[in-house]
Amino acid sequence: MKKYIFGNFKMNMSLKDTESYIEKFLPLVENSKNEIVIFPSFVNLMFAKQKLTASKVLLGAQNVSSETFGAYTGETGAFMLKSVGASYVIVGHSERRKLFLEKSDVINKKILEALGVGLKVVLCIGETKYERTNKKYKQAIEKLLADELKGLYENELKNIIIAYEPLWAIGTDKRPSTKEIEEVALIIRNKIKQEYSENSAKNIKVLYGGSINSQVAKAYCMAEGINGLLVGGASLNPQEFAKIANV
Repeated sequence: MKKYIFGNFKMNMSLKDTESYIEKFLPLVENSKNEIVIFPSFVNLMFAKQKLTASKVLLGAQNVSSETFGAYTGETGAFMLKSVGASYVIVGHSERRKLFLEKSDVINKKILEALGVGLKVVLCIGETKYERTNKKYKQAIEKLLADELKGLYENELKNIIIAYEPLWAIGTDKRPSTKEIEEVALIIRNKIKQEYSENSAKNIKVLYGGSINSQVAKAYCMAEGINGLLVGGASLNPQEFAKIANV
């Protein structure tokens, strides 16, 4: 069964680095049956698209503005990302929430902007260490889904992918167990069922993200209710990411 393997490069790689990376990476995944997407920095998007044109690897952006266009210095609109060849965009990443204080109302606007121009959205959600320790993660995840998918029609869910990234695991050596990941995947699907329908709950794509490497990738991909992986640091090494992408 096809898996969705996404690599978030974050604020790394120059133009030359990106070129070298893609040249090394593409031959390693040319026979993969999975949907593979890389998310370079904004300044490398157009160049990366040119390098990916003859491949099956798709392009994504790491963020998008909550506004359509106008006097928003430093922002990048959804239509701009679409125009340079992006197919996906990440919204609500834990680093955006923590470092840039993005709240659910802004994230909801970003989702609507992205969907409005035909981009697919990777919505990142997850609980804090406090919420996990105090067994409040179910309520936290359900609230994020309710608030951030507000206003979406059911037919728009086909362009939404939910990435579960527990905040306490990001950038650490700590990882949830397969059982814990499966439990959260079920929480997500049950909430989608409650808000929309059983069919939407069944079809929604759920990824896991957080301290992934090639040693644990297969086990997480095989977890019940998980359709793929959102990879951070390990995606910066083309050989390592290829191992993950070929699971």
